[in-house]
Amino acid sequence: MLDANFANAFDAEPLREPSAFDALLREIGEDGAGEVRTVFWDETSARLKLFRALGLEQHRARIAREAHSLKSAARTFGYLRLAALALRLENTAETLGEAEFCDLLARMDAAYAAAREQEPQD
Repeated sequence: MLDANFANAFDAEPLREPSAFDALLREIGEDGAGEVRTVFWDETSARLKLFRALGLEQHRARIAREAHSLKSAARTFGYLRLAALALRLENTAETLGEAEFCDLLARMDAAYAAAREQEPQD
């Protein structure tokens, strides 16, 4: 299980920074930003499933790389809680126990679902 202090820190992290997507809109326009956001949701969903499919003991390095990619993408779109959890996974993939890994994945799933719920409707 995640240390209580870490768990509370993740839960306190805001789900979303609304201005992040606004900045992307200014940079690449509405159509481009919408397309990139759709790719982000699809890739994030696939990545969260992949984490569960990979054996922790056999794939720690790959899990860390995938977590790094997720962290970067989540930050780009302002999904702060998801990015913080991905950073935790990236930084601890080499030493995580199975229970902590599963707990972290459950928190990432919840952050992803909550971020989707907060997503502005076009």
